[in-house]
Amino acid sequence: MKRFGRTGAFVAAAVSLIAVYAASATPIPLYGLYRTADGLTYTDLSLSSVVYFVGAVSSLLFFGRISDHLGRRVGAVLTISLMVLAAASFMTIHSAMPLLIGRLLQGLSCGLASTALAAWVVDTEPKRPAWVAPAILSCGPMTGLTLGGLTSGTLVELSNHPRLVPYLAIMGVLAVCLALCVRSMETVPSKPGVLSSLKPRIGLPQTARRAFRLGVFTFVPTWGIGGFYQAFGPVMAMEYLNSPSAVAAALVFASTMAPSPIGAYLAGRLSTANGQRVGMIAFTLSVTGIVITLSMGLLVPFLVASVCAGISQGAVLSSSIQSVVSRVSAEQRANVLGLIYATSYTGAAVPTLIAGQLSETFSLVQILCGYATMAAVGCAVILLFVRNRPAHGTA
Repeated sequence: MKRFGRTGAFVAAAVSLIAVYAASATPIPLYGLYRTADGLTYTDLSLSSVVYFVGAVSSLLFFGRISDHLGRRVGAVLTISLMVLAAASFMTIHSAMPLLIGRLLQGLSCGLASTALAAWVVDTEPKRPAWVAPAILSCGPMTGLTLGGLTSGTLVELSNHPRLVPYLAIMGVLAVCLALCVRSMETVPSKPGVLSSLKPRIGLPQTARRAFRLGVFTFVPTWGIGGFYQAFGPVMAMEYLNSPSAVAAALVFASTMAPSPIGAYLAGRLSTANGQRVGMIAFTLSVTGIVITLSMGLLVPFLVASVCAGISQGAVLSSSIQSVVSRVSAEQRANVLGLIYATSYTGAAVPTLIAGQLSETFSLVQILCGYATMAAVGCAVILLFVRNRPAHGTA
C-alpha cells in the first residue's frame, strides 16, 4: 500500500488532532437534555468533567511516551479508536454510567492526542510557512473544541434524533481521520522499551521551581473555570439564562474556549511578567462579570464577560508557561510541560469535583463566587511576587 508522504502525514495528523478535540466537545450541548430527560444531577455532570480530566492526566503521565516506542501511526490509531468508543458509549446514555465511561475514554484519548498526534505534527511540519505547525499545536485543540461544540449544538437542534446524530457525524469524521493516519508515513520506527516508557517521568529543574510555583496560581483558577463551563455550561444556559437550545449551550461552552488564542497573541506583545499581571487582573474582573451577569440572567453580557475571560485566560497561560519553560533546557521541556499540564488538569478536576458536591446545597452563582475568590487570590499572588526579568521574562 502506497503511503502518503511528509505533507500528507502532516495534514492527517493536524486534521486528526483537531477532530479528536472536536469529538471531546460533542456531548456537552446535550447535557441539558440528559438532565431533563434522564434525570442526571449536577453531581453527575460535574463527575463527567472530573473523569475526563483524570483520564487526560493519566494518559499524560503513563502513556505520554508510548508513541516513541510503538510509532506515531500506532499512537494515532489508539487515540482515534478511544474517541470512537467514547462516542459509542454516549449513544446509550439513559443514566450517568455511559456518560462517565465515555468521558473517561475521551480524557484518555485527548491525553494521547496531545503527545502522539502533536509529536507527529512536529515530525512532519513543513519548512514553509514556518508558523503552520506551531499554530496547529497552540490553537488546534481550542479550535476543535469550539467547532465540535457548535456543530453538535446545531445538529441537536435540527435533528429528529438528537441523541444519535451528533455522535454518528463525529464518528464519520473520525473514521476518515483513521483512514488518513493508516495511509500516512511513519516518522518514528518501533523500538523496544514500551513497558519502561509507562513509568512517569516528570521533573522540575531548580531554575524553574519559583516560576512554576507562581504559575500554579494562574493554572488552577484559569483551568478551573474551564472545568466549570464543561460541567455546567449547558445548565447555566438553560436554567439561569433562559436559553434552553443546544446552540446556546454550545455558545456558552465555546465562549471561554474560542478566544484563548487571541489572548496568547496579545500576550506575545508584552513581557512575560506583564502578561501574567495584566492577564490575571483581566481574568479576575471577567470572572466577577460572569458572576454578576449570570445572577441577573443576562445572556449577551454573560457571553461578553465569558469571551473576556477566555482572552485573558489565553494571555496569562501563555505568559506563565513561557516564564517556566524559558528557564529550562530544550531536553527538559517535554517533562516540564508534562508537569504543567498535569497540574492544570488537576486544577480543573478538583474544583469541579467540589463544585459538583456543593451544587446539591448551593446555587451555581454562589459556587461561581468561589471561583471568583480563587481568581482574586491568584491575581494577588501574581501582583505581589512576580518580578520583571529583562533578559528572559519573569521570576
